[in-house]
Amino acid sequence: MTVQTDRAPTVGDLLRTWRQRRRLTQLELANSSEVSARHLSFVETGRARPTREMILHLSEHLEVPLRQRNEVLLAGGFAPVYPEHELSEAPMSVVSAAVNQLLDAHPYPAVVVDRHWELVASNEPTALLLAGAASWLVEPPINVLRLSLHPEGMAPRIVNLAQWKAHLLGRLARQADVTGDPVLFALLDELRSLPGGSPDEPLPRDSLVVPLRYRLASGLELSMFSMTTVFGTPLDVTVSELAIETFYPASAETAAALVGS
Repeated sequence: MTVQTDRAPTVGDLLRTWRQRRRLTQLELANSSEVSARHLSFVETGRARPTREMILHLSEHLEVPLRQRNEVLLAGGFAPVYPEHELSEAPMSVVSAAVNQLLDAHPYPAVVVDRHWELVASNEPTALLLAGAASWLVEPPINVLRLSLHPEGMAPRIVNLAQWKAHLLGRLARQADVTGDPVLFALLDELRSLPGGSPDEPLPRDSLVVPLRYRLASGLELSMFSMTTVFGTPLDVTVSELAIETFYPASAETAAALVGS
């Protein structure tokens, strides 16, 4: 007779997994959250059933993403607390307007991505970086990391490809570790397998950030750095997972070229 051992994770299983992902002991979490270590142990082992408030309290201290907080609540027998709306839906009109305003006002390339680095929106200057990319890479859904590092995408025109790839994969690895998202781990494995170009010269000693050095079809080389903007204190799953990547010129020559393009 075959015994079925597979089961859905309990609320205690999930909270323990998040605690371990944050590299915290039960005592450390108990101290930071002001919950007794005994009660925390009982919650993790299933000897105590946590209230909705306790689940949210521990999730907050464990910095569990909103999407996964809803999953923990469901495992505990409670309805999700955090809504999830498409940007096109009426409740998101203010957020959508703010995103569009930022993109329209930014004179340099800018993109909005979701939790899996898929393109949500972009501004007109971004098209300058996409020229020459294979059509299948720029058809929705567009993954901006795959587009950047694939040999049929932007990679052949990135002068410092080895540096830029290390920068992007480092960010992706940290995001995958923090969220535990299997899609991100799969994307990380995929992108690591792509050719990374010949090792480039080291960054200049006075460099403050990793630049993107990109050669246009005209032969002109652009040098840019990026900034990431996220929404503060989000209460909607979609809003919490949006990131706006804005590029800025790292040289006067690049600024002049982008403004004049």
